[in-house]
Amino acid sequence: MHLNRPKMAFFPFLFFVVISTTFMSGCIMQNLPRNMKLIAFDPHQTEFNCQYERNLEPQDNPEAEQWFREGLAVTSYDLWPDDRDYEKAAILWTKAAEKNHWRAMLNLATLHLRGAGVERSSERAVQMVEKAMLLGVPKAFDLMGTYHMNGTGVKQEATRAYAFWWRAASMGNSDALAYLGDKLNASYDDPKGAFWGNRGMALKMMECGYKQENGNAAYLLGHELSFHKQYERALLILHDGVKFGSEKSANKLFVEFDDGRKLVNKFLDKDRAERYAAIADMLHLNPDLRLPNLDKVLPLPPAILPYWDGDKQSLIDGAKPVKVVSSDIDKPSPASLRQGRAHIPEGFVLPEKPQGGHLIQHEHTDATISGYWIAQLRDPHEPRLVAWNAAQIPMRYERGESFEPSRVGLGASDGVLRFHYLGTPVPQGAAAKHRPDWRVPQGVLREVPVPSRDLRSTGLLPAPATGIWHGSIDPAHPLAKVFNQWTRQAYVEEGQAFPDPRDRGLDISPKDIEWQWLDQANQPLPSGRKDITIRNFIPADTAGNRS
Repeated sequence: MHLNRPKMAFFPFLFFVVISTTFMSGCIMQNLPRNMKLIAFDPHQTEFNCQYERNLEPQDNPEAEQWFREGLAVTSYDLWPDDRDYEKAAILWTKAAEKNHWRAMLNLATLHLRGAGVERSSERAVQMVEKAMLLGVPKAFDLMGTYHMNGTGVKQEATRAYAFWWRAASMGNSDALAYLGDKLNASYDDPKGAFWGNRGMALKMMECGYKQENGNAAYLLGHELSFHKQYERALLILHDGVKFGSEKSANKLFVEFDDGRKLVNKFLDKDRAERYAAIADMLHLNPDLRLPNLDKVLPLPPAILPYWDGDKQSLIDGAKPVKVVSSDIDKPSPASLRQGRAHIPEGFVLPEKPQGGHLIQHEHTDATISGYWIAQLRDPHEPRLVAWNAAQIPMRYERGESFEPSRVGLGASDGVLRFHYLGTPVPQGAAAKHRPDWRVPQGVLREVPVPSRDLRSTGLLPAPATGIWHGSIDPAHPLAKVFNQWTRQAYVEEGQAFPDPRDRGLDISPKDIEWQWLDQANQPLPSGRKDITIRNFIPADTAGNRS
């Protein structure tokens, strides 16, 4: 009996440990973001307050942002599928995610679902999304809704999916706004719950997504307005949808102009239709494209279409956003303009570290190695001597040559002079001379030369010159994060009004916007039409290195 006592005492303890472990595990699971308590989605609600998701997105760490961009470049839609390096992107995005870069987290989640560059793991994908949810990222809640609808790494449950989507939409996520807006845009409730009749709420949600330049929201809103015969605004919104990267908007406008339907005032225009079709094809290949300068190549009637050579790429290039790059990098370097010993051939630079290591020689000796040397005072104890050191330039000496006297401007008592070896010139890499913006390899941005003059204007005035204009507002403005984007550009003809954000529902006065001219105007042709002008900034020595 006594021998059995420990066993009798042990079993209750073991039972307690098992219960405790299970209880703790359940608590941990319950506290995971995937299992958070949610407000149920009510498809018949009428109140909605439009928020902007950019205001809630956390600031990214600069180093993490650079890793994220490098990952985008090696997985760009502009690359052939076999050329996309998902393994490298996964490494870069993992490093970025460790520094709380939320977009890297969501991209990693997608890689884990596909097993691209990383192990295939729906659980790992869910964890990545949860990490972004903890940062308060609206898009993460939208993605978690999709996971619940599909049963991806979590229990499939439509009720929770819609609750997550509603949470994301309430935070301003434009994808969730477009999706739920589409679901509510019916005249009656579907008995199976596939859609609901709440058109008033649907329009509010679509409008909110459109304000944030969501291509799908623009398509759905334009399509709905055209159905209700609000043709003029519908046409403008669908045209905007193409600018926002909506393939569906481009295809719809192709059909409308190709058939001359009511949306385009029965205006049969095969030329415009052809351009919309070409753009739709390009957006299908690269959904990352944004075309804020669409009016440069494809303005709405009654504007005359500029001449186009029929090449789809030139059409897209003309509509892409541009970035000004100084043409100074094309000019000869100061060292290449020097004469005599100080001359360094164009396209060459001195290495960061001299070949063979550092070497110092006295001024009255002969050079023991060929290369460039620089005279320096050993102990510059006065400001003028420090300035003298800074003013010296590298000079070439061949092995056995005597160093020339270099005491111009110095007195006999100004200190000991030494010559420091700097090495021999090495080719200057194209990347060192000019490293293109990270969006250039992605194919979504063009670099252009500095315009011939500096033109700026407030949004209240008509455009003083034809071309591409970039707009921005004071960073202290409440909507600065929403408005100040790299795509905030527009092609405007001289004398025309600048785009008014209020037309898209943004509460920003034109007087608060500064527009800067980036040139890139279309050139007149003898026929009276205009030729699409596309001037990429591609230095001669880097032209072969562009993607």
